[in-house]
Amino acid sequence: MTKPLELMGAPGSPYTRKMLAALRYRHIPYQVEWQSLRSIKDMEQGGERPAAKVGLLPTFYLPDENGEIVAVTDSSPLIRRFEKQFDGRHIVPSDPVLQFLNTLIEDYADEWLTKAMFHYRWHYAADIKKAGSILPRWSALSASDEVIAPLSKMISERQISRLSYVGSNETTKPVIEKSFLRFLEIFNAHLTETPYLFGARPSSADFAIYGQLTCLALFDPTPQAIITENFPRIYAWTETMEDLSGLTVSDDDWLDASALPDILKALMDEIGRIYLPYLKANAEAVMSGAEQMKTMVDGQPWTQNPFTYQAKCLGWLVEDTAALDAATRQTLSDWLGNSGVLEQLS
Repeated sequence: MTKPLELMGAPGSPYTRKMLAALRYRHIPYQVEWQSLRSIKDMEQGGERPAAKVGLLPTFYLPDENGEIVAVTDSSPLIRRFEKQFDGRHIVPSDPVLQFLNTLIEDYADEWLTKAMFHYRWHYAADIKKAGSILPRWSALSASDEVIAPLSKMISERQISRLSYVGSNETTKPVIEKSFLRFLEIFNAHLTETPYLFGARPSSADFAIYGQLTCLALFDPTPQAIITENFPRIYAWTETMEDLSGLTVSDDDWLDASALPDILKALMDEIGRIYLPYLKANAEAVMSGAEQMKTMVDGQPWTQNPFTYQAKCLGWLVEDTAALDAATRQTLSDWLGNSGVLEQLS
């Protein structure tokens, strides 16, 4: 490309932060405009950017097969598009075993850890107060407090109303919070052995985890207190992930797929016990047209509105699993043991 990638995002969007950090690391030039400023400029100029089919952030403005600029969202497919489009400093491992694990963990971060992010931000009073105060000011830095007040109320009420789709409620609260603590314990232990999930260089799964932690570790008071008090290493990791443009890397920095650390297996066990059963139950609810999804997750009740996009996520993971060659599948099967990951995705 002859000019920087153009995108619209928001400081509070974990997926915007995920993509910006990945672009910095990969040395891919970009130009980001914050959502509110982009909208104001469009109105002043009497025109608008092309609209995305689904209004998600970040939104990239990229040429389609006919050269027309279109709005493109969804961070994981965008990462894979850029893996093909730009050379060097890749964040999807070439080894098929690492690649499979990376895709699965990235999906877990994007679709399960985000439940913890949304839950803590819009369940606890201190977190609601901070988010309600800061989020509207990102969109209107110079607005008076009188103008901000109704915006704060509107944003808080809108986001709290979405908890039913995220799955945060009094029934699911214990599952979300216990799972988040287990993730912190596993990830903290992993970081004592290697600075990133798959060795001495970051993968797209690292950037996905980082995106969620920009909220959980750096912004929202309740999870931030948990992390800074008990897992300061994770707080420090999150800060360093923001800009890895100066990190020197080589292909030798990836872990050897035949000698993966045991603590990484613990994360696979967590995904097999918590995330995949949830995905399967959600997909069944979507396919049956159920108004409510009711299941058991980790032996505890779970209920929420079915989420169509996450049914698609399961479908993509199943496709990736079906595409594994026999040798890769056998290596994964031997290492994963009784985690149930491959069985649930077959």
